Amino acid sequence: MKELKNKKPNYYLSIFKMLCPRCRKGEMFTDSNAYRKLSLKHIFDMPESCPVCDQKYDMEPGFWIGTGYVSYALAVAISVTTFVAWYVLVGISTEDNRIFYWLITNTICLIVLQPWIMRLSRVIYMRFFIRYDENYKETKPKEFE
Repeated sequence: MKELKNKKPNYYLSIFKMLCPRCRKGEMFTDSNAYRKLSLKHIFDMPESCPVCDQKYDMEPGFWIGTGYVSYALAVAISVTTFVAWYVLVGISTEDNRIFYWLITNTICLIVLQPWIMRLSRVIYMRFFIRYDENYKETKPKEFE
């Protein structure tokens, strides 16, 4: 039983659950569902720091500007995935408008996934700077500025 309690939380699962990168237990957003509030004003509502390990989330002014690059990479990955799926399932031809149907489908997919992509880009971007700390209860969080 002791081995299960000391087990390191899964890296990828903690990303998709949008958990703190330092302890992988505390939630990064005040509302775990990006689609619950349909107002785009509340998508990025985050506590000042992690409720479990006290890691500060907004580390310096302008910190989150870099998430645009991560968001762009996620959108490209989703577009490539939908293109490959469309190519395998429907096919691409220059003789009809199937490519335009894919473009419309991909655009709708990206618009619907945009709140999730924006949040996920913050979670991934923060992991570039904060590493998992097994002893987060005994050590102080990383400070910036």
